[in-house]
Amino acid sequence: MSGVRKGLAKVEIALRWDPSPAGAPVHDLDLIAAVYRAVDPYGDPVHLVHFGSRSPDGTITLNRDSRTGLGLGFDEVMTLELTRIADELTRVVVGVVIQRPGGGPAVTFAEVAGKGVRVREGYTDLAVDDLAGFGAASGVTVAEFTRDAAGVWSIDPTLRGFDADPEEFARAMGAARN
Repeated sequence: MSGVRKGLAKVEIALRWDPSPAGAPVHDLDLIAAVYRAVDPYGDPVHLVHFGSRSPDGTITLNRDSRTGLGLGFDEVMTLELTRIADELTRVVVGVVIQRPGGGPAVTFAEVAGKGVRVREGYTDLAVDDLAGFGAASGVTVAEFTRDAAGVWSIDPTLRGFDADPEEFARAMGAARN
């Protein structure tokens, strides 16, 4: 029996959070995507996409960026056009990291109100989480996308928390799970 297998094509990751209380340091959460080669899927990322950077081929874009959480609905939105990603790139890990404004003390998800993340293709929610289970973390992976040998993309929405600064999180988020 043969059939046509459809995988994921274009997905959106959306992040929301409430602004910091008056007088408190700003909570700045950021979406970050790390892209990996098939020959080294758990090594160093080929490129990182975040607030100041985009993928060289334009397949991953940060459509909306917030530094404060002000506004209605989702504050940051990232789009992944998986079917346009080069064949030698077979893994994309997306995470959320909390910035440390001015190099101040670490902020954890327990200190951020109204937080949540949604991964969606079209109008179908693939994963939704309020990140409440990661109170002690300052970074969390929210989705891992992989392409199989047939070229079909799928999602693993398993979340993993990290106690790391943004640079360390960017290096560790794609490491093999133990």
